[in-house]
Amino acid sequence: MLTPSFTKRLLFFLGADFILFFVSLHFAYSLRFDFTIPPEHMSKFYSVFFTLVLLKWGSFYLFGIYRVTWRFFGLHDAKQLFYAHILAFVAFFLLYLINASLFLPMPRSVIGIDLILSLILVGALRLSKRLSMGSSKGDAHKPTLIIGISPNTANLIKSMLESSNDYYPIGIVAIQEKNRSMIGSTIQNLNISGSEAIVSLVESKRIEAAIIDGSMPSEILRKAYKLLADAGMRDIKRSTLLSDGKETITSLSVEELLARHPKDLDTQTIETFIRGKNVLITGAGGSIGSEITLQCRRFGAQKLILIDHSEYNLYQIGEKVPSASLYLCNIIDLNTLDEIIENSRPDIVIHAAAYKHVPLCEANIQTAIMNNIIGSCNVIDTAIKYEVPKIVIISTDKAVRPTNVMGTTKRIVELYAQNIPSQSSEIVAVRFGNVLGSSGSVIPKFKSQIESGGPITLTHPDITRYFMLISEACQLVLQAAAIARGGELFILDMGESVKIADLAQTMIRLYASTPIDVVYTGLRPGEKLYEELLIDESEQKTAFESIMIARSTPYPIETLKEDIARLVASGNAIEALQKIVPEFQPSGT
Repeated sequence: MLTPSFTKRLLFFLGADFILFFVSLHFAYSLRFDFTIPPEHMSKFYSVFFTLVLLKWGSFYLFGIYRVTWRFFGLHDAKQLFYAHILAFVAFFLLYLINASLFLPMPRSVIGIDLILSLILVGALRLSKRLSMGSSKGDAHKPTLIIGISPNTANLIKSMLESSNDYYPIGIVAIQEKNRSMIGSTIQNLNISGSEAIVSLVESKRIEAAIIDGSMPSEILRKAYKLLADAGMRDIKRSTLLSDGKETITSLSVEELLARHPKDLDTQTIETFIRGKNVLITGAGGSIGSEITLQCRRFGAQKLILIDHSEYNLYQIGEKVPSASLYLCNIIDLNTLDEIIENSRPDIVIHAAAYKHVPLCEANIQTAIMNNIIGSCNVIDTAIKYEVPKIVIISTDKAVRPTNVMGTTKRIVELYAQNIPSQSSEIVAVRFGNVLGSSGSVIPKFKSQIESGGPITLTHPDITRYFMLISEACQLVLQAAAIARGGELFILDMGESVKIADLAQTMIRLYASTPIDVVYTGLRPGEKLYEELLIDESEQKTAFESIMIARSTPYPIETLKEDIARLVASGNAIEALQKIVPEFQPSGT
């Protein structure tokens, strides 16, 4: 009997409205006659009453008043209620003009008074649920600040008041400059304050949580988060606009705080470059390779040829892109690689296959050399042999003044790509830093440590890294390749570097329900305190500010090939690597 349903709600409101209609009309008569209604006027009271009841019921139904869920009655529904009353009373006056004898004697002023009283009583009933919910919720839930103002702020407040979440809105903070003119005014009866008032609001109002408007740009989102964190706020969420126009409250992710969202990302240039082409991707099952594969499909590649030496990774990306041709191949295997490229005849080769984990490469130097250098040379040579128009090499910021084997091997591949005679092929290398969400990223590691109760292990308190969303990094790689003319080493603008100790504290605030310790373990073999993207300041600008070109480094190709051959055969790999890359300074030396 207590389970809510449309039929029960309809019967309740029909009965409640019937009582309210009677009260409003009787009170209207009483007001008209100073609370002493003459008997002759009461003789037609019930004719007037039942006529108005039927007209109001019918008008309410036409305007959907009886379909509104009680606790979601809002401003739009209040306007509909007003229009429904107007329609009912216009219809009554038409009936009065057609046949006045049905209602006389009846003072016409009674109808005007009843209109006002009925609106007040019926509106109060509809709003009573929201008011009672808001009052009880404020007593039992977290006082919350809303950070940022958008066209959906009013909907967010309504959603917070009416839903069963833990948050009760106390105030609004205008954090964007364009909204500062609204400071001192209100939205849904909540005062709007400036961002400088956050600390005092947290203290005076005993604020326990904050919800950031999720539609704000990334840089404003980061600013809002920093202000709240500095104020000691731990429970920080974001609002998300759903497809049905409603606002929902979700957790704020560290990826959202670190995301850069380059403003000069040109999807039209990328699509023109990719659409209708046969694209071969090595390392297609890895973090970078799989995202590039998905982006190439999105931008209309005619055929995707995917190579990976990991059966599981290749299977996974094959499940996502069933139309792709899959080849289980190690790029060191020159014969198999040659056969694949000869048969598939790609228009574009994107080489993403590499060993990237710094300590593992330090512990397995010869394997890293064979895969990262010899395998990459195999890809480049074979693509040139079959006159692939565009060859794209994925590089890393660790190739700049490297302190580890992995970075040095990638630097050698850059040198090879810049100096090999490419004939009819255009070869381009693209260098960037860490991508958010990659399998080797520190973020999944920190999340796992937080979930297990900690501690978070960090190698050094001063270590910094660049970060970019994996999807945006891969799109910029394709954009750089599209504008390449051959021989360039492109560098992606990764924004400001991030201190990993600060990142750890941010993740603790976002994801930890209990205090988590941070333990420093010391730099790992080959690990830098900070990464660089440029060897010097001689970069060349492109049409896109997020993409730059580093100065080419000449290295006679025959000499380079001989040096690589000596490296493979050398009993002292570190010394041989330093001969090719003199700036390589192994950690600890």
